[in-house]
Amino acid sequence: MDTIKTLILNRFKILSLLTVSMALSIILLMVRIKIHQSFYLLFLVWNLFLAIIPFAITTLISSKIKLHKVTLFLTFGVWLLFLPNAPYIVTDLLHLTRTNQHFLWLDILVIMSFAFNGLLLFFLSLFDMEKLLKQHLHPKLMTPLMLGIFGLSAFGVYLGRFLRYNSWEILHQPLDIIVDAVILIIEPNLEAWVFTLTFASFLAVSYWLVKALSHKII
Repeated sequence: MDTIKTLILNRFKILSLLTVSMALSIILLMVRIKIHQSFYLLFLVWNLFLAIIPFAITTLISSKIKLHKVTLFLTFGVWLLFLPNAPYIVTDLLHLTRTNQHFLWLDILVIMSFAFNGLLLFFLSLFDMEKLLKQHLHPKLMTPLMLGIFGLSAFGVYLGRFLRYNSWEILHQPLDIIVDAVILIIEPNLEAWVFTLTFASFLAVSYWLVKALSHKII
């Protein structure tokens, strides 16, 4: 209980702003449901919940006064499995091709709102993890590690969006995921490579830009 109180007190401002932003997304979705009389985009709420998990993980371990290196690296592995869920919501824009053209702008606003929150959670979680890793790793390792995180996140989004894998399926059917991933890497799958490289570049540039702007504002 004390840990939860400490977390809330230390991050009251950011948690409050995130709550307001996510509440707005849900309100927009409710407006959309009311107008269209359809629950079609309701899955965005579940996707947003999954996007919260990596941020919750880094928020929790950041509150620890002393964090053992082994604990950090084990947590890092779990965190990395769930991290793609945050930027994944950006690809939900593909659902616009199936929506009614009437009030299309509202559907765009709803999905963009959820995607924005997903990216915010991705950036905030990565801020935390980068700070934690810097305490245990040599500075020269950080840049290639961060690039690897962006690449793996983008590849994870591809596996989720186009091969329909979920983060927890690494526990239920790890062999299937590994085989499909190896095939995508070895065989010349243009879509997989282009998506991974472009989406990873988008995440990297966005992250470093937001990080630079946050330091400028502060």
